[in-house]
Amino acid sequence: MFNSSQNRVVVTGLGALTPIGLNVPDYWSAMMRGESGASPLTYFDSEPFATTFACELKNFDAGDYLDRKEARRYDPFCQYGIVAADEAIADAGLDTASFSDDEKARTGVVFGSGIGGMKLFQDQVAAYVQNGPRHLSPFFVPMMIIDQAPGLISIRHGLMGPNYATVSACATSNNAIADAFMLIKNGLADTMVTGGTDASITEVGLGGFSNMKALSTRNDDPKTASRPFDLNRDGFVMGEGAGALVLESLDHAQARGAKIYAEITGLGMSGDAYHISAPHPEGTGAKLAMQMALRTAGLDSEDVDYLNMHGTSTPLGDVAETKAIKGVFGDHAYTMSLSSTKSMTGHLLGAAGAIEAIASILAVQYDRVPPTINFETPDPECDLDYTFNTPRDRSVNVALSNAFGFGGHNTCVVFRKFEA
Repeated sequence: MFNSSQNRVVVTGLGALTPIGLNVPDYWSAMMRGESGASPLTYFDSEPFATTFACELKNFDAGDYLDRKEARRYDPFCQYGIVAADEAIADAGLDTASFSDDEKARTGVVFGSGIGGMKLFQDQVAAYVQNGPRHLSPFFVPMMIIDQAPGLISIRHGLMGPNYATVSACATSNNAIADAFMLIKNGLADTMVTGGTDASITEVGLGGFSNMKALSTRNDDPKTASRPFDLNRDGFVMGEGAGALVLESLDHAQARGAKIYAEITGLGMSGDAYHISAPHPEGTGAKLAMQMALRTAGLDSEDVDYLNMHGTSTPLGDVAETKAIKGVFGDHAYTMSLSSTKSMTGHLLGAAGAIEAIASILAVQYDRVPPTINFETPDPECDLDYTFNTPRDRSVNVALSNAFGFGGHNTCVVFRKFEA
């Protein structure tokens, strides 16, 4: 267990840019309605691909949030991260423009991306092949690399505390949240902006995941394609966007009268040591991460009310995670509430953990569990309570949020109702 004399860490701001809502209120409302963000691709001609749909950001125009000239220099993953961070900072009531030098030095950014500037990289390689090196943009390298997401957020708000990026595939933003939590808990910062962003719905991104046979090919009915735990699931649906959280030490938040969404009380991390992309079939690494999360939070398994699962809608992954949950929670696995919000948003890769952390936090705040939509046919190997098709009102004092990544990265974060 963490030393109880260390700082308590609370969540005071949220920001979300997702395929089902371009801000937190819209995102939560769409989840409660059980909306799917999947639709036929509009960014490029998808006819040559086995999969022709994704969860794109609808009606997003970077110029509505950023200076248009500035926005054109940024890969979409940076645009998305800035927009989500701006919402979280405003939601937390932080007036960064009036920060003292000490406040700037005590406020940092840890923000991740699973892939980074894929569109920019793809476009610049095409420019080089077609026209030679003189046609490469001077912004190519600095705007492609993953650390530019936290870099640009810190520059925009003058934040001079700890500043770096995390990269662990689809566990990325959970790792960012975990790092921010530990920095505050150990007194290295008072406030952290954290989360993740990804924008990989490009020809190369779609083609790469498609050729791995990782994506659903339910082209005739995209909205029902992401169907975690359903017997007929056939792969995940690509999504894009960003999620951001403002974390603070409890003392700092209370001193400025901040609203508090929830408290972070524990985290777990592990490695599968098994395969570059497939999960361990028994969920061994996932089990270790959840056990560590409970241990560091000082909780028993029966204390958990809700678990937002990684739940990607892949044949192997959903079964492995279900086995891991049974191994950790025993009989309680059948009485707690579970769900996969990827059934609605698709899989946001490096941003998935952040937007799912937000879903978990709001479940704690509103005592309402988001659904897993698109369920039709039971899978005997997935026999837990996944909150199928409609949300559920119930007491949610403790929620866990899982995020796992290619390479065997497993993460779990614990949120609980704040008690002074």
